[in-house]
Amino acid sequence: MIVRIMGEGQVSLADSHLAELNTLDDELLAEVQKGDGPGFRRTLQALLSRVRELGDPLPDDLLAPSELILPSPDASLEEVRDLLSDEGLIPG
Repeated sequence: MIVRIMGEGQVSLADSHLAELNTLDDELLAEVQKGDGPGFRRTLQALLSRVRELGDPLPDDLLAPSELILPSPDASLEEVRDLLSDEGLIPG
């Protein structure tokens, strides 16, 4: 799966990592719904860090369609709220 972090680029990520990332995504969804700014910031950073750690960066000159788009590390709670679906940022 190809994942884009807005403002950073794309990584190739094995589907086997989705369960772990969904756990963080569920926490993020709950924090956004509660309006927990510090918790939201901490969990967003943890989610993006895990994607960077688990994924293999793609070359900047490769234009591949992203199957998943995540917000930038400096996105606000309100911006992420607008991106969320009922399943969070990561479907499944």
